[in-house]
Amino acid sequence: MPEIALDTETLGYIRLFEERTGARVRDCLEAEDKLVFLVYPGEIHKAVGPGGVLVDRLKGLLKKEIMVVEYSDEPATLVKNVFYAYSPRTVDLAQKGKGRHATVTVDPAWKARAIGKAGKNLKIARAILMRHSDIISVNVA
Repeated sequence: MPEIALDTETLGYIRLFEERTGARVRDCLEAEDKLVFLVYPGEIHKAVGPGGVLVDRLKGLLKKEIMVVEYSDEPATLVKNVFYAYSPRTVDLAQKGKGRHATVTVDPAWKARAIGKAGKNLKIARAILMRHSDIISVNVA
């Protein structure tokens, strides 16, 4: 895994997030106009707050859309966590060149939302997965 360098602005986002939520952040990246926070395993509830209240407050404070994902060392679990909002059923990993391809199966009713407008959610998922696993591409089935 390549070393992840964080700029001053990103470090500021992490500091603010940790101060406001009490959750520890493993990584923060900006993808498709969203700030994505990867929190350590077991810290997702602390990060989001009851009914998502902490994330909503941070959205107002930072004037940005925010996504919180629970980190996992296990690539398939990380994929499931990235697509958590769409109730993923299965994740299949297949070798693809020097990396792997992930296929996430969701309820057909959620498929379009999981992909997002113009593939926006897939781009966000790919940005996260490429930074933290050997997964180089992802699709929703």
